[in-house]
Amino acid sequence: MEHQTTLASEISYSGVGLHSGAEVHMKIKPAPAGTGVVFERTDISGRPRVRASASNVAATVRATTIEENGARFFTIEHLMSAIAAFGLDNCIVELDSEEPPVADGASLAFLDLLAGAGLKPLEEERDVVAVDRVLRVDDGERFVMIVPGDGLRITFTSLNPHPLVGTQYVDVIVDGDSYRKEIAPARTIAYEGEVEALRKAGLGLGGTLETVIVYNDERWLNTLRFPDELARHKVLDVIGDLRLAGVVRGHVIAVKSAHALNTALARKIYETYRV
Repeated sequence: MEHQTTLASEISYSGVGLHSGAEVHMKIKPAPAGTGVVFERTDISGRPRVRASASNVAATVRATTIEENGARFFTIEHLMSAIAAFGLDNCIVELDSEEPPVADGASLAFLDLLAGAGLKPLEEERDVVAVDRVLRVDDGERFVMIVPGDGLRITFTSLNPHPLVGTQYVDVIVDGDSYRKEIAPARTIAYEGEVEALRKAGLGLGGTLETVIVYNDERWLNTLRFPDELARHKVLDVIGDLRLAGVVRGHVIAVKSAHALNTALARKIYETYRV
């Protein structure tokens, strides 16, 4: 039997949001068994809370957004990815803005924060979703599916016509060591030609070359941590988005999927096993 967990101590972190560019202060606090991962707005009267659940996904444009009780949070996937890989079941994420800090553009900073706090085991049994059938979503050009499997395994193929990016393939069994070494350092990515349009749309306002890997028609503007950093970050996103369905066990196979398909699969898992 697996037991639920919470944090052994409270942690704090400050920075700016990747898309909003707004300064944000974050605290992650221990919570009782059965709480799950809950986001709380400390800057709004009544401190409304939003459960990190597939049923609360409200938007998936360049990030995953959840909404409930008149409040919303976006770009939660990097933090959720670290929470999933760390094995944290219950916590309250307090924020004084709509978006968590971008940190290093990946999830390693969050993973280190969680590790510094440590896990506290609880008496209650962990509710694990052990997938026992094939679940798939696609849009005709890309897809993501989950099949039965031990633990959590992600197989991701990225197909990009740009010669600097090309086809990238990552296959990883998600455990503490593999996640820290192979996935957590992988940053989000942008094409330089899209940056101005994104900022006009109110996106990417907090992105810099310290937090986003950027390429143009000729070269990368910063140094890659991995030759296939794009695909590794896509795996990071899948893990975070899938955590919205709970603690999931199975083999995820994805081709070119992004937040819309990832969260659609999370919702399908949620509706199949939890509703």
